[in-house]
Amino acid sequence: MIFTDVSSDRRKSRKAYFTAASSQKRKIMSAPLSKDLQAEYGIKSIPVRKDDVVKIVRGSKKGSEGKISSVYRLKYAIQVEGVTKEKSNAATIPVNVHSSKVVITKLHLDKDRKALIARKGGNI
Repeated sequence: MIFTDVSSDRRKSRKAYFTAASSQKRKIMSAPLSKDLQAEYGIKSIPVRKDDVVKIVRGSKKGSEGKISSVYRLKYAIQVEGVTKEKSNAATIPVNVHSSKVVITKLHLDKDRKALIARKGGNI
């Protein structure tokens, strides 16, 4: 009988999510590519990184598009340029968005990213 390390038990899944190391959080914080990028690169999703251009597809900021200004792994959040809210003292602060609620519309490619796409079986 073959056993896997992945559990469908809710308790174990939540523990794994909240106690994950930064390297594991990077993989969890993947986002789907837009349809045209999927056709171009031959992969469906990739971990988000700073300087990718994303479109928000869920939540109150739905439809907003911009470049990722920061990836905050501790909170599983990304911040997108131009997506802000105003505090009561009139200061503007960036809105945290979960990576599963965005679609990548333009990739920031460097040699490591190209190697990752090739390793996943995509085409550069």
